[in-house]
Amino acid sequence: MLIQRIFASVLLLACIALALMAWPYQAAFSYEPVGPRAFPLLMLGLMGLALLYMVFRPTPIVHSDDDPKLDRETLIKIGICVLLLLVFAGTFEPLGFIVASILIGVPMARLYGGRWLPSTVIISLMAIGLYLLFDKLMDVPLPLGVLDVLEN
Repeated sequence: MLIQRIFASVLLLACIALALMAWPYQAAFSYEPVGPRAFPLLMLGLMGLALLYMVFRPTPIVHSDDDPKLDRETLIKIGICVLLLLVFAGTFEPLGFIVASILIGVPMARLYGGRWLPSTVIISLMAIGLYLLFDKLMDVPLPLGVLDVLEN
């Protein structure tokens, strides 16, 4: 339990330091309705609240027999997920949001037992829907990449 509290305290200090670095940031231009500083500060605030709870909670977190084991297979899946997210970050701009989301989402769904056809259809619809939600409805521009020819 002490190790959990120490770990949470160290992460809380990191959140505070990152929030102090992000607070004075002002972009030369703003292309989003809330500006570039709001999202990191919101995420750091939420993380900070969760870490405060972890530091001061009354009882330790106890794992039950129903929890999945942290075995070799689980660690490999976690590693593949991290690699897929890094590939997504690298392909986001050149390929665009929709294509990068489909190329990363389908292997991610397959990794956790999804079948090819339903995974491809659902991930494609989600990628297009999220693009329309962010770009058109919320006015947060996302790159189209190779699909740039579709833009009017």
